[in-house]
Amino acid sequence: MKISNPLFLSLTTMNFFQSIIFPFLYNNKAKQLGMWLIWLWGFILIGISFYATQLMPLPFSFKGQILLDGPTITIFTAPRPFVGSIGERQALAVRSWLGLSPDITVVLFSQQPSVFSFAELFSPRVSVDPNIDFTFLGTPFFHSIVARSKASSSDVSIVIDPDTILLPDFIQTMKHAHKLDHDWLLFSSSKSVSHFPFHLDADGKHWLQDDGSRVKTRKLQDFVSQDWKWNLCDGKMLIAWNNGDLPLHKGVLPPFLYGKGLHNRWLINEALLSDFRFVFDASWSISNLNLNDLDQDFNRTSEDFLGLATGKRFWEVTGNSNLAMLYGSLYFHEQNFSNIFRLFQCGGDYLFVNSAKMVVYPLRYKGSLSLRKQVMSKSTREKKTLECVDTIRSTKGANDCSVEDYWTVSTPISLPLSLDILLSLRADKNKTVVLAVVGYSYKEMLMSWVCRLNHLQISNFLVCALDDNIYDFSILQGLPVFKYANLETKISFDNCHFGTECFQKVTKVKSRIVLQILKLGYNVLMSDVDIYWFKNPLPLLSSFGPAVLVAQSDEYKLTGPINLPRRLNSGFYYAYSDVTTIAALEKVVKHAANSNLSEQPSFYDTLCGEGGYNRIDDSRCLEPQTNVTVQFLDRDLFPNGAYKDLWQESNVKEACLMKGCFIIHNNWISGRRKKLERQVPSGLWEYDMSTRMCLQTWHKTKVVYF
Repeated sequence: MKISNPLFLSLTTMNFFQSIIFPFLYNNKAKQLGMWLIWLWGFILIGISFYATQLMPLPFSFKGQILLDGPTITIFTAPRPFVGSIGERQALAVRSWLGLSPDITVVLFSQQPSVFSFAELFSPRVSVDPNIDFTFLGTPFFHSIVARSKASSSDVSIVIDPDTILLPDFIQTMKHAHKLDHDWLLFSSSKSVSHFPFHLDADGKHWLQDDGSRVKTRKLQDFVSQDWKWNLCDGKMLIAWNNGDLPLHKGVLPPFLYGKGLHNRWLINEALLSDFRFVFDASWSISNLNLNDLDQDFNRTSEDFLGLATGKRFWEVTGNSNLAMLYGSLYFHEQNFSNIFRLFQCGGDYLFVNSAKMVVYPLRYKGSLSLRKQVMSKSTREKKTLECVDTIRSTKGANDCSVEDYWTVSTPISLPLSLDILLSLRADKNKTVVLAVVGYSYKEMLMSWVCRLNHLQISNFLVCALDDNIYDFSILQGLPVFKYANLETKISFDNCHFGTECFQKVTKVKSRIVLQILKLGYNVLMSDVDIYWFKNPLPLLSSFGPAVLVAQSDEYKLTGPINLPRRLNSGFYYAYSDVTTIAALEKVVKHAANSNLSEQPSFYDTLCGEGGYNRIDDSRCLEPQTNVTVQFLDRDLFPNGAYKDLWQESNVKEACLMKGCFIIHNNWISGRRKKLERQVPSGLWEYDMSTRMCLQTWHKTKVVYF
C-alpha cells in the first residue's frame, strides 16, 4: 500500500512500541530483555524518521515555483549619454531590469547631464554615482566600478553593460544562487542579436509586439535562441556576486578601462585561480542580450586600431593589454574554462554540469540551499537531463576562446594628442589651464593632487611628464599628459629635492613649458603637486587681470614684507597670456638658462630686481622694462610649508579652513619621503597607491605609499 503521509509509518510504529513493549517492563524477569528491545526499537525509529523526512516535500521546489524570499539586488553600469539610438537602447535595457523585481535598484556611473536627467525619471530606484574614477575623456575605470559595487549594502551586486536586456529567468537564477551556502561569483556571456522586435509597456513589466499584444516569456526566449551568437572571450558580459565575507580574488585589480578589453576575463581567471568563491558560468540560465553594436569604440581588424584616429582610442585597448600581461596570472596561467561549472535549467530543475568531468550536480535544499556533490541517478529524468547536457556541450561558450589574440599589441603605449589638442580639450571658458610638471618619483603626489582637483570638479589641468615612466603611468591612470622631450638629465627617484642639481634642471623646465603654453594663447596656473587645494583659487587669481604675475610668497617670518629677496615661490603662480607677461617670462627663462641655480632665484632677480630693487611695496614688484607687476599672495590664504607651523597642527585641515586657505604648500622640507610622511598622515591625502584609486567616501582604506 502506498503511504500518502510520510509520517504515518513513524506514528504507527510508535503505537506498536507502546502496546507491545511496555507490558514486558512490569515483569522483573523481563527487564533486561526490555532494555535491549528499547535500544533496538530506538534505532529503528531513528531510521524510520530519517526516511520519512526524506519523503517530505522540500520547503522550496526547483520546478518553476517562485522563491518568495528573493535577495536585494543592485545593478551597476556605466552608460554613455542618453541621446540618440544609443540612449534609446540603454533606456530599454534599464527598464527591463527594473521590471524584473521591486527588489532591484540601479546605479549609473556617469558625470553626464543626460544620465542624471534619465535617472530622475525612475527615482529612487535608479540613481547616478559620479564618484568613481574616470579618464580625462570620460572612460570609467573597471577597478573603481568593482570597488564601488563591492561596497554596496545589497545582497547581490551585478556589473553589466548598459545596453544589455535581461529577461525574467535572470531573477530566478539570482534567487537560486543567493541560497547557496558558500560565497559565489557567476558570469553570463551576453547573446548578440541582429534585431529585437519587442518593446516594454508603460509600466515596464510586460513585453509587447508591434501590434501591442503581450509576448510570453517563452516566446522571447525562443526568439533569442533562434537569432543570436555568443559574444566570446571579452565580449559583453554580466558578472554577479553575493556580498559575503570572502574577497573576489587574490591580489589587486589593475586599473583596467571599462569596455576596452580583457578586464572581465582577467577578473574571472583570478577568481577561479584564487578559489575563494564558487565560480560558475550562468550563460545557459540567464537570458541577457544586446543588439549588434555597429558603433564600437574600436575594431581590432580595422586599420585604425594602431593608427592615429582619436575616436578609436587605440591606446586604451593597448593599456588594458599591457596591464593584463603585467599583473595577475592571465598571461602566464589562463584557466581552462572547459572545466568550469555551468548552471542551466532543464525540465524546470536547476542543475550544475561539468562537461570535462562528465558529471551533473543537482541543487538540493536542506536548511539552506547547498551544493551536494551527488551524481544524478539514472532514474532521475536521465534522458531529459542528458539531452540538455548534450545541447550545452555542443554550444560554443567561454571555454571556446582564448585571450592569446590580445597579446599581439606590441606598440608602446602613447597618447596621440598633441599639446595643441590637449589645450583645446582641457582649457576652461577663459582659456586657462592648470599645469603640473612632474617626474616618476612624485607619482603618488601627482595622483593625490589630481584626485583632489577632481573632487573639486576642476577639470582644466594638464600634466607634463619629465620621463618615460611617469608618462606611461599617467596614461594608464587616464590623465591628460604630454611629454617634455628635451630633458638633459636623468631624474633621481629620491634625490631631486631643493638644492640638488636635479632639482635645478627640473625647475627650469617648468618656466619653459609655461612660456610655450602662454605663446599658444592660454593662461596658465603653474602648481607643484605637493600643494593641497582646499578650494578653487582660479576666480581670485584671474581677478588681478593681465600684466600681473601672481605668485606665492615663500616668506616664513610672521611680520614684515612678504616680497623680500628670493621669496617668490615659482611652484605656484598664475600668468596671463598677454604680450607683456610673455615678454617678462622670456626674460626669466633666459636668465635661468645662464644660471647655476634653480629657476626660483631667476624669477625674483629678473622681476623684482637683485636685492629687491623693483619692490614698490611690501607685497608687490614692478618689472620696469615690461611693466609687469608681480603680486605676492596673502599667506593666510596661500600659506607655504613654514608659515605659522601649520603642518605641525594636530588637525592641519581644520587649522587651514579656519584661516580660509585656498591651498597649503608642502615645501620647506627636503625629500620625497619626508614630504609623504608629513602629508599622508595629516589627512590631506586623496589617493591609495596600493589600489590606484582616488579615495572616496564609500571606499576608505589604509593608505599605502612607497
